Amino acid sequence: MTEQTPAMQPDSQRERERRIAYGIGAVKYIFLLALLRLFMTPMSDELMGDELLPMPTWEWSLFSITPCILIYLLRRPQDWRQLSNDLTIITWSLRFYLLYGLAFTILQGVWVLWIAVLAGTAGLVGIWRLNRKEFMSAV
Repeated sequence: MTEQTPAMQPDSQRERERRIAYGIGAVKYIFLLALLRLFMTPMSDELMGDELLPMPTWEWSLFSITPCILIYLLRRPQDWRQLSNDLTIITWSLRFYLLYGLAFTILQGVWVLWIAVLAGTAGLVGIWRLNRKEFMSAV
């Protein structure tokens, strides 16, 4: 005799939706911090005549991992529908992380940015696959 798991309670469903909203907000906030961090170096050079911070390296790799974590945690169809409203900003952030990481890895030889390249690629592939799976289930 097998036991069946009960369906999610309405309160737990609301709690899950709230956690997803927090995760999406965190990804947006981290993307904003990444952009500020990127433009801080040239801005400090122009305003003060001295570079206070070097160009982003290892922290950029950490920034690029956050959307991937969100995508792979929310791959259930119900969660993916909620995430699909904010998919544009997540896709653009992954592209930005990927392009920055690739450019600085190739041009300046900052090898730690390969993590950003891999994370950007994995996130974009994950979005493509999940969108394709959603489309296939609709047909």
